[in-house]
Parts: sequence; structure tokens; C-alpha cells
Amino acid sequence: ISKFLSLFLLMAIGLKGGMALSVSGIQPQILLGLGIALLMAFLVPAYTYPLLRLRTDGYNAAAVAATYGSVSAVTFIAAGQFLNNQGVEFGGYMAVALVLMESPAIIMAVALAAHARGQANLQSGAVPGAAGDKVSMKSVLHEAFTDGGHLLLLGS
Repeated sequence: ISKFLSLFLLMAIGLKGGMALSVSGIQPQILLGLGIALLMAFLVPAYTYPLLRLRTDGYNAAAVAATYGSVSAVTFIAAGQFLNNQGVEFGGYMAVALVLMESPAIIMAVALAAHARGQANLQSGAVPGAAGDKVSMKSVLHEAFTDGGHLLLLGS
């Protein structure tokens, strides 16, 4: 039941964002907002990773940095409800920003973890480019875009 409720929630968010975008149309201010959201999904992990790396290992730093770049659907809903309660209007198309911000976070997590693995291999004296050392970008993109919940968000 919990899996069903999670998928139902994601589908409702995706449909709400898609309907809001279809009503308002693609306008320059909407594209700007979505572009900034997408950019932030890449920038936040990129600048938090080196800071986190000062306190923890590369793999944990990559995971936490990517988490900061992503958006929680529950947090998104809570923020929307808070704005509604305060009487602040916001574009319903922002649900599309939620969807757009998921893939970059996944891609950044894998890229940063691959970087951490490469650094660890160099420090241990392993040969760069050894078998099992590389992660193909094709497999990263496939994972990022075909995860069940994310695919449901994109599709709805």
C-alpha cells in the first residue's frame, strides 16, 4: 500500500504540473524559472561536494551533495501548502521544476561517486582506467531517467 500511495502522490504532482504548464503555455518567465531550477540541481551538488569532502569520504560526500541538489516531493507539497496558507500565489508549473531537478541530482551523484572512486584508486596506487573503474554515461543516464518513480513523474 505504501508503494502505491507514493506512486499515486508522484503521479498527482506530475499531472498537476503538466496541466498548469499546458494552461499557462511556455512563456519566457516560465522557461527562466525552470532553467534556474535545472541549473541549481547541478550547481548545488557541485559546490557542496568539495565542502562535504572536507569532513567525510568521497562516496558519502557525493551522496549528501546529490541529496541537497534534489527536491523531496513531500517537502515540495509542504512548501506549496505553506504558500497557500499564507495567501502567496505561485505558478503551478513549479511542479515541473520538481521533475526537472530529479535527474541532474542522480547524474551528479553517480559522477561525483565515480570521481571519488578515481581519487581513491589513485591514492591506493591502482592503475587508472582499470577494469571496473569506469561508469558509462549511457548507463548513468539510463538509470537517471528510467527509475520507477521518476519515470512516472516524467510521464505524467
